[in-house]
Amino acid sequence: MKREIMTTGDGSKTIHMPDLNEQYHSKHGALQEALHVFIQTGLEYFLDVSLSRKRNFHQEPLQILEYGFGTGLNAMLTAQHKSNTPIVYTAVEAFPINEEEVSAMDYGQFLNDQQLYKSMHQSGWEEDQEITSYFTLCKKQKTFENIANEDEFDLIYFDAFGPRTQPELWTEAIFNAAYKALKSGGVLTTYCAAGQVRRNMQTAGFMVERLPGPPGKREMLRATKK
Repeated sequence: MKREIMTTGDGSKTIHMPDLNEQYHSKHGALQEALHVFIQTGLEYFLDVSLSRKRNFHQEPLQILEYGFGTGLNAMLTAQHKSNTPIVYTAVEAFPINEEEVSAMDYGQFLNDQQLYKSMHQSGWEEDQEITSYFTLCKKQKTFENIANEDEFDLIYFDAFGPRTQPELWTEAIFNAAYKALKSGGVLTTYCAAGQVRRNMQTAGFMVERLPGPPGKREMLRATKK
């Protein structure tokens, strides 16, 4: 399927798929969307909640699962986050982008850390790689349907292509597996706010919040495992 590099509203780049009229990130701003949905509403929110519960991440690192590694933007922003919290980051991707696309996206220059960007994309698949002293990455090439973890993750970044183009990635079965993969009190965050998606999450057992979305979107969803 044809893929093109496009510049989004905040100057950051993304991959556009003209046959689907779909992008890897928001055309209104790839960086703004990732920061709002996954860092501010996901990572920072979870760390604040954990702090109130007096959780010690030096004894037990924060475990994150990303549905859709894609360009690596969410992982890179997480690795750059100044929390001093050790993070073990598992990213699932069925169709990795190629070297030409990695070079064209060039988030290393845009986010002022070429070495981090290069290390994340050059790291091997199916194995833990220490990217920084606080960030360990494990990339797994498989489909969402094959995720079968149980009580393992604190936080899920759900960043699949939208339900308009790939509804099979937003079903009750997918969210049942995501619910099982989270620890009690774990959080899932996504840019999508579609009514059927929210209902599928609720049927899977999640407590779901509708929150203000990133630029260009009115709402997004955050779900918590009861």
